[in-house]
Amino acid sequence: MSYYFSKKIRGTFENVIEKVTASLKSEGFGVLTEIDVKETLKKKLDVDFHKYRILGACNPPFAYKALQAEDKIGIMLPCNVIVQEKVEGEVEVAAIDPVASMKAVDNPDLLNIAEQVQEKLKRVVESL
Repeated sequence: MSYYFSKKIRGTFENVIEKVTASLKSEGFGVLTEIDVKETLKKKLDVDFHKYRILGACNPPFAYKALQAEDKIGIMLPCNVIVQEKVEGEVEVAAIDPVASMKAVDNPDLLNIAEQVQEKLKRVVESL
């Protein structure tokens, strides 16, 4: 079982970030964090890396349900979505599969929540 869903699309990196953010919003997610991996690696290690951003996406109603079912689940939140460009003009978007990640937690109440979030994240990626 894969731990993510992904799709490659044509476009500029920044334009794809905007599309992903809008698609997440349409499914009830907000972006809580944005990590520019390329910039961070350059600053911290002085290495060059391709364009790579990690978007920490959160759907508040589902996050609240998950926290009610398992108070330590915040360790695995938010749902990360990556946007990377290895070849100019070809951008890959990948999102965590919450069902795969929740298998690490022995709490059957989380499965239903994870399945609902999984469907939303799949729609985000497929809509691009």
